[in-house]
Amino acid sequence: MPALHFGPYEVLRFVDGVYKAPIDHLIHREGEAALKTALSAFDRQTVDVDVNCFVLSGSDGLSLVDAGCGTAWGDSYGHARAAMIAAGIEPKDIKRILLTHIHGDHALGLFNGSAPYFPNAEIWIPEADLAFFTNESERQKLPPARQGAFDIAARILDICGQMVRPIPTGRIADGIEAISLPGHTPGQTGYLIGEGASKLLLWGDVLHSTDLQAADPAVGFIYDIDPQLAYDTRLTALNDAAENGWLVSGGHLGGFFHVTRENDAYRFIAY
Repeated sequence: MPALHFGPYEVLRFVDGVYKAPIDHLIHREGEAALKTALSAFDRQTVDVDVNCFVLSGSDGLSLVDAGCGTAWGDSYGHARAAMIAAGIEPKDIKRILLTHIHGDHALGLFNGSAPYFPNAEIWIPEADLAFFTNESERQKLPPARQGAFDIAARILDICGQMVRPIPTGRIADGIEAISLPGHTPGQTGYLIGEGASKLLLWGDVLHSTDLQAADPAVGFIYDIDPQLAYDTRLTALNDAAENGWLVSGGHLGGFFHVTRENDAYRFIAY
């Protein structure tokens, strides 16, 4: 797909791999019966979603929104690196990296072994996520399966500490607004790119599956730290995108989409 243009930026999507989420990682805020209904027409054992990162090219250089997995999750991932090089984008060319949140499929691509993979990039991290995932008392409140991001945050600070810049919500750069989208993680942040009526929202993991969660936004994944807040945020983001005419994409959407509301459900229209 050719690059899209929003405000001062040309935007390219790169797919790092495909994550196959087992269907038993799905939940429904109204319980098992509601989940069974939501899955009644779903005949696969996994929910297969792209793992994305995005390059923003502007007059101030190249930025990367999320960094993919790198080599941390095996040979099925890390493809964004080769794709960027094939597009003429070398690791040294990236000026800044905007993380939506600190999870492995968004942050592990920052590393090349014990060194930064992007040697010249500032790493912009939502300050609320960085504060949470560096707080040992918060770690102890979560089950072991949800504690991996604390190790990733520590690794970021160890390997890339001088490169890290915690960022607040609000306007963070020319044509980029950071929007709080909590629930999946406490500090998950979306980046609204562009000016005027033409804007793109890169929303992290507000929604993983356009197939399942557009039809029933109450479907969620066990990866959300606060499922209720993640649901509330998902509805807000979907409604905002529909009402404002924003194009959307994110960590796991299979492209760029317009959103329309249809009663209590939503429709994703590929751009």
